[in-house]
Amino acid sequence: MTLSRRASLFLLAFGIWSWIVWVNFARNLFDSDRAFAADGSPTAYFVIHAVLTVASVVFGTIIGVIGWRGWRASRSGRS
Repeated sequence: MTLSRRASLFLLAFGIWSWIVWVNFARNLFDSDRAFAADGSPTAYFVIHAVLTVASVVFGTIIGVIGWRGWRASRSGRS
């Protein structure tokens, strides 16, 4: 399968965007008053959002890598 340059750039941009958004969200999550209970243990709010953040960063990375490989292949003439 060959990706167009436009599709490759879109996927690459999506991967970069995911990193920007979700890493910032993770920082805000750790600073949130609802993240940890009074005894220091993580709350359900923190756990759910941490799992969501990790999954989104992983998927964003995979999508970005696909975009990067498609972009490189389109530049070198490979399929």
